[in-house]
Amino acid sequence: MLRHCVRELHSPKKSWTRGTPVRVWYTLRTLRLFASTSISSPVGEHFDVIVIGGGHAGTEAACASSRMGCRTLLLTHKLETIGEMSCNPSFGGIGKGHLMKEIDALDGVCGRICDVSGVQYKVLNRGKGPAVWGYRAQIDRKLYKQNLQKEIFSYPNLTVRAAAVDDLLTKPGSTDNPATVCGGVVTSDGTTYHSKSVVLTAGTFLRAEINIGLQITPAGRIGDGPAVALAETIERAGFAMGRLRTGTPPRLDKRTIDFTKTSVWPGDDPPLAFSFMNERPWLKAEEQMPCHLSSIQGKEVVKIVKDTLHLNRHVKEELTGPRFCPSLESKSLRFGHLAHRIWLEPEGFDSDVIYPNGLSMTMPVEYQMKLLRLVPGLENVEIFRSGYGVFYDFIDPRELKPTLETRRMPNLFFAGQINGTTGYEEAAAQGIIAGINGAAKALSKPPITINRTEGYIGVLIDDLITNGASEPYRMFTARAEYRLTLRPDNADLRLTEKGVTVGCVGQARQDRFRKMKTDLERATELLSSVKLTGSAWKERLHAGSVNISSEEAKTAYKVLNHPDVSIKQLTAALRVDIPELYDLAQQPWLADRLKIQATYSAIVKEQRLEISEMRQDESLGLPDDMDYDLVNLNLSDEIRGKLKSTRPSTLAAASRIEGITPDALVRLLRYVRKTPRHVTEAVAFV
Repeated sequence: MLRHCVRELHSPKKSWTRGTPVRVWYTLRTLRLFASTSISSPVGEHFDVIVIGGGHAGTEAACASSRMGCRTLLLTHKLETIGEMSCNPSFGGIGKGHLMKEIDALDGVCGRICDVSGVQYKVLNRGKGPAVWGYRAQIDRKLYKQNLQKEIFSYPNLTVRAAAVDDLLTKPGSTDNPATVCGGVVTSDGTTYHSKSVVLTAGTFLRAEINIGLQITPAGRIGDGPAVALAETIERAGFAMGRLRTGTPPRLDKRTIDFTKTSVWPGDDPPLAFSFMNERPWLKAEEQMPCHLSSIQGKEVVKIVKDTLHLNRHVKEELTGPRFCPSLESKSLRFGHLAHRIWLEPEGFDSDVIYPNGLSMTMPVEYQMKLLRLVPGLENVEIFRSGYGVFYDFIDPRELKPTLETRRMPNLFFAGQINGTTGYEEAAAQGIIAGINGAAKALSKPPITINRTEGYIGVLIDDLITNGASEPYRMFTARAEYRLTLRPDNADLRLTEKGVTVGCVGQARQDRFRKMKTDLERATELLSSVKLTGSAWKERLHAGSVNISSEEAKTAYKVLNHPDVSIKQLTAALRVDIPELYDLAQQPWLADRLKIQATYSAIVKEQRLEISEMRQDESLGLPDDMDYDLVNLNLSDEIRGKLKSTRPSTLAAASRIEGITPDALVRLLRYVRKTPRHVTEAVAFV
């Protein structure tokens, strides 16, 4: 084998296949081949849940499993890279901020860590309503990793070890379910660990290659090797796999940038926290670091990009990259005539590194430098590290159930970029669900599922398991049908009680949530108890210009719906009548939530009917083992193929598969109605 590798390395590069560098690197490292390992391997340590990978999906999964009371093992290549922010130094944004709030509502860790690790906090999309505001934090990379590792290494029930996982332990299934069952893992040094559930969060490391120009390096991130044996194990197990690409920009030396040629973008005053556990983040408004904005003309970029296409493997390869966070090369080829905005983002309080958001590129380094120096403010810039691209394997997420357990191999869960998503937030959202359900499986408890009417996490998972990922999936508010109901401010009301029921929410959050809910309900009740005519309200509020009908009597809660009426005005006007309301509203978070809740109350009432109808469809479950070849279904070959590959869990999920006709849905509906055992439990709306 070694002689074969040497011959491959000395052969002309033009004879290399796509996987040659990775294959040679891995074989030289291990000098052995792995086959699927039987559960009868030598007895090793036993855990309830094993989580593979210490990224954002893995840390959320490990912590969630541990909170559930499971003895959990987190295995990662290097302990020092746990919580590494591989790409942008920020969390949140439009759609992504909603995911952060929902993760926090389930007692996740990333929101709390961001609140003590940020350099700037800003709510995006404020020009629109609060339902689509994007909570965002610019993060100090070193602080985030330091704070997260401090929590991870002391988390109850959690053991953390450095090891590369190469194989899965398997055993035959039961008579009722003959599918091969996952029962643990094997590391690269042959150590076995047994478990009741395994959560795999391999990120962009499966058979990964880094590209800079025509240079190829086997790695999933600079300095970290690929997971080749694990990818081969997954492939041998029969999972449908694909290949995606992503990239990251060069890192700039702050000391060589002329910020006078850029626009300054400060943080919010006051800064708002991600976590419902925190009244505010750790920084005062005046302590925040600014970001800066510059731009580059499209014509200048196009010339350099076109001149270097023959030197840019990442762009030449026919792999799908992120459409909503594309490389500069991709943007210039698609929108060459447009100027491109460049955000210059600080990476930390004591860091000289600037992250140029919008400048992801993979051309040779000398051309990256040439392009960078066309940007106003970067005429003399120097870099710490060039931009690069990554090719990596992913699993078709249609292989998954709504719990993120694989259909093909029970007890094995996938979460994060391995499922075709992009971004820390999407990964963390999948991680917390996979961790909870891996633990629930180990404890023989019912799993947690979130549907499209309950949260953006539900939208994310449903989109993935229904439609797959033809490109790296990114969350936006536009993906949610009920975004006026699924707001950042009410994520705890929507999800925390579900988390309490399944057992993933700690006592401190339960106590805080119950107090919040009691105060919010009491304040709403008090506002609804006062009813005056429009003219009386105008007199009380000293607001003659406010357009309130003089004749119609309205409650204080309905008056709060008016855009020009604040909770501060109302509570002052009613202070003598209802002193309790005035006292409650002194809590800033309560005042804000009352205003937002009142603003959307009428629309939410209308949407509840639509949600109720949708949940009736969601409650019509389709069995995992449904035989779509049944003669009485009379489905076309095309539709049978789509249903077999996706295996929708409900009739509503089937309706969202592209190409499924109304006639096919009617046939499935008839089948479901004749099979009442497949009606699932509808979820109550909060």
